[in-house]
Amino acid sequence: MPPYLPSLSRRRFLQIGAGSLAAAGLIATAPHITAFAQDVNEFMKGPPVPDIKPTQLSDNVWMIYSEDVFPTPGNQGMMCNITFVITDDGVVILDSGGSLQIGEMAIRMIRTVTDKPVIAIFVSHYHGDHWLGNHAFVNEYGQDLPIYAHPHTKTAIEGVQGDLWRSLMERWTEGATLGTRVVAPNRTTNHGDEFRFGEVTLRMHHYGVAHTPSDICMEVVGDRLTYVGDVAMERRIANMDDGSFQGSLDYIDALKAEAGSAIWVPGHGRATDDLMQWNRELFAGIYENCLEAVENMEDMARARERVMADPRVAEKAAETRGFDDNIGRYVSLAYLEAEMAAF
Repeated sequence: MPPYLPSLSRRRFLQIGAGSLAAAGLIATAPHITAFAQDVNEFMKGPPVPDIKPTQLSDNVWMIYSEDVFPTPGNQGMMCNITFVITDDGVVILDSGGSLQIGEMAIRMIRTVTDKPVIAIFVSHYHGDHWLGNHAFVNEYGQDLPIYAHPHTKTAIEGVQGDLWRSLMERWTEGATLGTRVVAPNRTTNHGDEFRFGEVTLRMHHYGVAHTPSDICMEVVGDRLTYVGDVAMERRIANMDDGSFQGSLDYIDALKAEAGSAIWVPGHGRATDDLMQWNRELFAGIYENCLEAVENMEDMARARERVMADPRVAEKAAETRGFDDNIGRYVSLAYLEAEMAAF
């Protein structure tokens, strides 16, 4: 064991993960130490993820549904839906999940409904709970498996976001995702691109900054269904640290107008017909009140009072998971964005 590694029990080392130790600065940054950390992370592997039976959403689209929306040791990082499309040519994955183990579970479950191989993956954005499962799919279907993402998403995963998210998932799950390797997208896609897989057409949508600068939503044209990733969530506010409230409002308006789907599928939560409208009302209730507070030279505390009094927000508070713990942060982010817009 390298001389700079602190004394840890084997169990604790497994829980934390070598990648997380390196990210936290507990392993020296010398090249041979960094290489050791990477080797250990790949050698050690967290436990299998329990099977989750897929549910059918439309003629061609299925979902492996995640009940949880935050990563914990108990759910082993299973916090993001895995959506897949069965075509004559094979299976197309819309976000592969948050770890090697989750991806392996998804492969097992896909095989319960079809014997067709996976032929492509589409990644909605660079947050790792949506793409770290790529590792399992390239293990099973080859390193050349096409993995598509927006160019900015691809660059972000190849850069700091890749290892950052691998380490975060290890830490949040106390090592349950150990063994997961960063497998970045190897293809790019942009707004308006269409892909034909047998009888199924997928159309890509991107309308600027929403949850992140490079969210791609994937319309399954014939099914009148669109997978929206984290642009909208069912009864939960998306993390907006990398995004924009006004951008989300504009994105939702454009997507609804252009896709016109009857079924909207989020990365977190159930697919519903009112998903986009529900999220738009909540975002507007937060941002418009912050913008009005800024224009009236009111402080952030007053902005929060305005937000909480807005019926679009108040009526959703009780049914929105994590609302009480996060509404202060979202008001803060919206207020800062409103200040930038106003000045």
